Amino acid sequence: MLAGHVCGHKTSLSSMFEAVGSVAAGTMSMEELQEFEEKACPTCGSCSGMYTANSMNCLTEALGMGLKGNGTIPAVYSERIRLAKHAGMQIMQLVEKDIRPKDIMTEKAFMNALTMDMALGCSTNSMLHLPAIAHEAGVELNMEIANELSSRTPNLCHLAPAGPTYMEDLNEAGGVYAVMNELNKKNLLYTDLITVTGKTVAENIAGCMNKNPEVIRPIENPYSQTGGIAVLKGNLAPETAVVKRSAVAPEMMVHEGPARVFDCEEDAIAAIKDGKIVPGDVVVIRYEGPKGGPGMREMLNPTSAIAGMGMGSTVALITDGRFSGASRGASIGHVCPEAAVGGPIALVEEGDIISINIPENRLDVKVSREEMDKRRAKWQPRQPQVTTGYLARYQKMVTSANRGAILEIK
Repeated sequence: MLAGHVCGHKTSLSSMFEAVGSVAAGTMSMEELQEFEEKACPTCGSCSGMYTANSMNCLTEALGMGLKGNGTIPAVYSERIRLAKHAGMQIMQLVEKDIRPKDIMTEKAFMNALTMDMALGCSTNSMLHLPAIAHEAGVELNMEIANELSSRTPNLCHLAPAGPTYMEDLNEAGGVYAVMNELNKKNLLYTDLITVTGKTVAENIAGCMNKNPEVIRPIENPYSQTGGIAVLKGNLAPETAVVKRSAVAPEMMVHEGPARVFDCEEDAIAAIKDGKIVPGDVVVIRYEGPKGGPGMREMLNPTSAIAGMGMGSTVALITDGRFSGASRGASIGHVCPEAAVGGPIALVEEGDIISINIPENRLDVKVSREEMDKRRAKWQPRQPQVTTGYLARYQKMVTSANRGAILEIK
């Protein structure tokens, strides 16, 4: 969708959610909130920033599975209708040439997608969807490779919620192909791969120039030398956890604070809106992972409430659940192993000191191994929240978030 406009500023879905938090904090009136409600999301289409839907749509282009503009053309443009027709025509060409999805979605294609993920500053949900798609394509994607790619891939875009630009701006600046061209200046992409156009990546991006260096930073002048997403590990996340580094305030890149522990999203939201969370706190929301939910709900309400109440640069949030692409701040999700299977996040107690060090890719709880072992000996699994139907089957079959929460027959 196109960005909204409120009081002379562009707005998006996250503006709406954060406005609710501002009302709870007493810094915005109900009349002002109503204006956001009416104007923040003005057209049909996916949210106007680099949120989950647009992240995956852009990565579809980077993966070679979408035509030019697939990720960025606004829903209300006639150009989107033309793209739909061209996509149908191109499918017939692919059938004729016997080019199939598995011919396109190779391991190198997924490396391109992950590299673009870092440059664009995509949603943390991409760290769920990419390994899940790769699994179906017969490619095993180890999420720990993300840090290796991030270390050499500069972050070139700060679209909402990380910055003041929107998908319509990225589209006008040249779109996904223009970003790929910037990366190609340092040979960061595999360009000899076949795509749905029937041409290679190199042929697709040839001549697609960056038309606005304020929206797509030139590779010589990036927002940061490292990518937009970081994978963290430590005694609180022995396998992995994920954070959208490009949307974290500089002062929260390294943070220590007391844990405020909640066993579901609703309890955390109530505490935030009741003023029980204070600067310096680390909100821990657990039992919201793939098995624990079940289904891994996104924590947009609590992250937006924290930001809307003016604590986005002083309060962190950690969860074994996931986030909306609209979440910003020190929001660390996909903590593995999750609480439902007895991961360390299940053993955290109120007041434990949580240590976050994003530059060093660390997430730890400052509790001795001996104390954690004592807590583990007392820990009991929670009773399943759902015992019948599809969700009960899902709960038994789903794997951890770092594997894309794929279903696996034991």
